[in-house]
Amino acid sequence: MSRDAAAALPIVLVPVGTDEDALDACLAALEAGTPAGTRVWLADDAQAGPRGQDLIRGWLGRTRLQAAHTRRAAPLGEAAHLDEALRACGDADVAVLASDAVPVPGWLERLADCLGRDPAIASATPWSNAGEAAAWPRIGEIVPVDLPPARLAEACAQLPPVHPDLPAAVGHAVLLRGVARTRAGGLDAASYRSWYAALIDLSLRMAGLGGRNVLCETAFVLRAREDAPGEGDMAALAARWPAWHARIAQCLMDDPFRALRMQLDDALARRARQPPQADLFADAP
Repeated sequence: MSRDAAAALPIVLVPVGTDEDALDACLAALEAGTPAGTRVWLADDAQAGPRGQDLIRGWLGRTRLQAAHTRRAAPLGEAAHLDEALRACGDADVAVLASDAVPVPGWLERLADCLGRDPAIASATPWSNAGEAAAWPRIGEIVPVDLPPARLAEACAQLPPVHPDLPAAVGHAVLLRGVARTRAGGLDAASYRSWYAALIDLSLRMAGLGGRNVLCETAFVLRAREDAPGEGDMAALAARWPAWHARIAQCLMDDPFRALRMQLDDALARRARQPPQADLFADAP
């Protein structure tokens, strides 16, 4: 991919956290799996310590990406900081990537392709091993995955791009369509403290305006944990969206994405049966 084409991809927004080892792994995965020239914004709400800031400076000095870093003098709060950053992006499509997540190669291109297939899609969420409704290998569970990122990427790329509707976007990684986000009014940082709850609320408002929040089954982002709501966030969600808790519980029980996960299982099994550098062997299956 040319640098001009990469610059046309969505902006990647990484809200910097306090886990320095996880941040180091995230930046390394971004470098390895994202096209050169992609716009990346490391937005620090005064969270990174001295080692984290050193990691960021070192990465900025050697990255192939078109990267920038900002740091607030004092923390604003998770939802408010993300709302500020997203507003600064205007109507641009933005992929928000958790700073303790590890995207597999091709993740951003597959998410962008997903938005391009249906103008009604407002948010696209990739698979994750800690992805709640978008979780693989088991819905609603955090399962350590010890697979090479390239193998996961190759297997996901074999799935048909169905893009089924999710109850709401999930915070490990999500591509937000800028026009849909701004039309819905952006994040409600006055009502919610966490990205977790503010993203659910934004998803439901975008859906109310005719947008779709979908699973991008052709992309995968690894993570060791799930997001958590802030104090009072779940009560605020229940007050504004009384049917939400029942809806997500029904989704987790019904598991509407079971067939897609089985297809990913099959694709991974096929990859495992192939010999190394299978393309060099004419008789390889």
